[in-house]
Amino acid sequence: MSLPAMNDAEVLLAEPRGFCAGVDRAIEIVERALVRFGRPIYVRHEIVHNTYVVNDLKAKGAIFIEDLADVPPGATLVFSAHGVSQAVRQEAAQRGFQVFDATCPLVTKVHVEVAKLSKEGYEFIMIGHKGHPEVEGTMGQLHEGIYLVEDVADVATVAVTRPDRLAVVTQTTLSVDDAAEILNAVKARFPLVREPKKQDICYATQNRQDAVKLLAPQVDVVVVVGSPTSSNSNRLRELAERLGTPAYMVDGADDLQAEWFEGRQRVGLTAGASAPDVLVQQVIARLRELGALAVRRLPGVEETIEFPLPKGLGDKSMAEFAASRS
Repeated sequence: MSLPAMNDAEVLLAEPRGFCAGVDRAIEIVERALVRFGRPIYVRHEIVHNTYVVNDLKAKGAIFIEDLADVPPGATLVFSAHGVSQAVRQEAAQRGFQVFDATCPLVTKVHVEVAKLSKEGYEFIMIGHKGHPEVEGTMGQLHEGIYLVEDVADVATVAVTRPDRLAVVTQTTLSVDDAAEILNAVKARFPLVREPKKQDICYATQNRQDAVKLLAPQVDVVVVVGSPTSSNSNRLRELAERLGTPAYMVDGADDLQAEWFEGRQRVGLTAGASAPDVLVQQVIARLRELGALAVRRLPGVEETIEFPLPKGLGDKSMAEFAASRS
């Protein structure tokens, strides 16, 4: 058996970390649909970007698809937390599926803003990552007049037709600092641009990034629990590195490598908004095997936000709901 990588090291836990209200809601929607309607339940795209969560729901009877043609007539369909385009909504309606919408309400807020301002004659610049399902969903609220910028360089070349009627929206899971830099470039080029009344980057993304800003300077290495497809998890790793602390992102405890921790006395640990706490606990157990002795939580914001479930899935607790269906 190899010797521990660390000697009496301490693990510092970021607060808050892990599941946000939108992720909790999305997973519960799928679980309630499975209890109420039986397997299979079809889900367009990964309900949230986490391998463990997706595999767990697959085992319970969820089938994840990208193309609605793969969903049989009369089936129950759930839209993922990332949101969908109007074209997907219309196709689902035409095919007659029973649909439950797990789009995060904070993403829905952006969709509503786009629809409202579009009717007032606005075009849009969207700050986000090309190919991300949330970006595709938000840009798909309109047939035209919405332009994606991924960085400051894109702002210099984006071609809008109504600079006097221009609004900006943002993917909810971006780096707060990067988004601010891009937004400043947008405002410099388009001084009349309309900003959201409240920034689009969600409270959970902001809080987890603020927690890493507190955590990273106090530790020798940061571990972020999150899947490679998770935008907000990737931003946490990048932020720690930008602050000068080596950082690694892992899907779970098996991904940890002992050499990351050799000679390290303090390990920082956080988790993206789609990573369940069971994975954090498994990582802590593995870090103890590698020589960590103590675990300490840092102070942080307490999150109390909850989002209501769609009509038709009940307002009982999950245990009460499951019992009522048995």
